[in-house]
Amino acid sequence: MAPAFAVISGAQVNEVLRGREKHVLELIEAAYRWHGEGATINPPSYFLRFPEDPSSRIIALPASIGGDIGVHGVKWISSFPANVAASLPRASAVLILNDRETGYPIACLESSIVSAVRTAASAALAADWLSRGRGPGRPARVGFVGTGLIARYIHTYLTATGWSFDEVGVHDLSADSATGFREYALDAGDGAVRVHDSAESLIRSSDLVVFATVAGTPHVTDPTWFDHNPLVLHVSLRDLSPEVILASANVVDDVEHCLKANTSPHLAEQLTGNRAFLSGTLHDVMTGAVTPPADRPLVFSPFGLGVLDLAVGKHVYDEVSRAGELAVVPDFFHDLDRYGKR
Repeated sequence: MAPAFAVISGAQVNEVLRGREKHVLELIEAAYRWHGEGATINPPSYFLRFPEDPSSRIIALPASIGGDIGVHGVKWISSFPANVAASLPRASAVLILNDRETGYPIACLESSIVSAVRTAASAALAADWLSRGRGPGRPARVGFVGTGLIARYIHTYLTATGWSFDEVGVHDLSADSATGFREYALDAGDGAVRVHDSAESLIRSSDLVVFATVAGTPHVTDPTWFDHNPLVLHVSLRDLSPEVILASANVVDDVEHCLKANTSPHLAEQLTGNRAFLSGTLHDVMTGAVTPPADRPLVFSPFGLGVLDLAVGKHVYDEVSRAGELAVVPDFFHDLDRYGKR
């Protein structure tokens, strides 16, 4: 018998994940550990680009994860920045889960929430591990460069997993976006939220800097902006010039994945012809194999691994199934007899 095929809506995904930030963080940490131990398969992502619309793209992230999760799959995620002007989110996505034994697809999940959650959990996990040993306490001044949905999710995951801030800084090229994020942060309980008119002002005023933009090329080029040695979550990957990268200690989630597609670390590699500027991976830090220096800016650049989406997506699938709420598509697999006898 072929496995059943189900469709899981964004509302169902949200219902499972809302308020479960600490558990999702544990899932992401486990996925990183399995990846570091070789219990995953995570081939390169595939980019579908459009000559007539170079700012837009659709990306396929195939992956397989073992351990207690045991599932294959692929995330198909689009980024169309022009959507924002039409009051649509920039990104949309689906996640296909495939049965480990038969390879049959077993579910299609609305995945923009899964993608945002795993991105935010990865950032919060990195902030936790990388802030250890860099001072008497966690950074108390956070600044967000780019204030869209991903920034909101990262803020949510930081605060839900024990972070508190004396000051929240906000900078966005869109004044409306910056104002909207400020109002969100105030509603979330942040006491002091300041909108900065420049990235330089925000960076110099922040001990923890979060880049969550749609920048395609570096726009932050002066290493002196980071002279106070902040922790930088470089989630959008292309904001920092090679000079800033080379003046910093650098941790990535996966070396081969991150040093591709003209990310800032990839540009640094092209400039120098080597990877000596890399301190190691987040898994290296988690296992104690690497201790990043505290006397330089520390930049975390996560490419975003498909195995993280699988870890979160399979959890959602299991929870919806356990609740008896899987929307199974009848007769999705139809011609199942090799010789057409059925």
